[in-house]
Amino acid sequence: MKHPKSYDTTPEIRRRMGRVRLKNGKAETILAKRLWHEGYRYRRNDKRLPGSPDIALGRYKVAVFVDGEFWHGENWEVRKAKLQKNRAYWIEKIEENMARDRRVDEQLREMGWTPVHFWEKQVLRHTDDCLAAVLALLTAHDEG
Repeated sequence: MKHPKSYDTTPEIRRRMGRVRLKNGKAETILAKRLWHEGYRYRRNDKRLPGSPDIALGRYKVAVFVDGEFWHGENWEVRKAKLQKNRAYWIEKIEENMARDRRVDEQLREMGWTPVHFWEKQVLRHTDDCLAAVLALLTAHDEG
């Protein structure tokens, strides 16, 4: 069954969307390797936890998510105003992603976990700062 006309896409867009990686992206891999080199062990995409965090540090109960700017609504009000193609579809999709992120964070907190979110470009451009933020949480856990 074909999608309604408002969801039609060009072959170029279909190819581009097909290349989107849902897990083990470059940014999360960089951050995970840096944590590993610091001596911290973790699980990647742990399905036992709500939202399958990109990096789950079980001993410390810290769940790290590296979010794509478009998919998770960075600067959403500005981006939303600029959407042109399939506007209704993308607004619904991204706002549901944002709502799901909030629900997952709440579920994790109820389980005693601390969710941490970074934007993908933030990790790529400022890896040391992101690593320092995670390490501060882990150190606080050890001291507390």
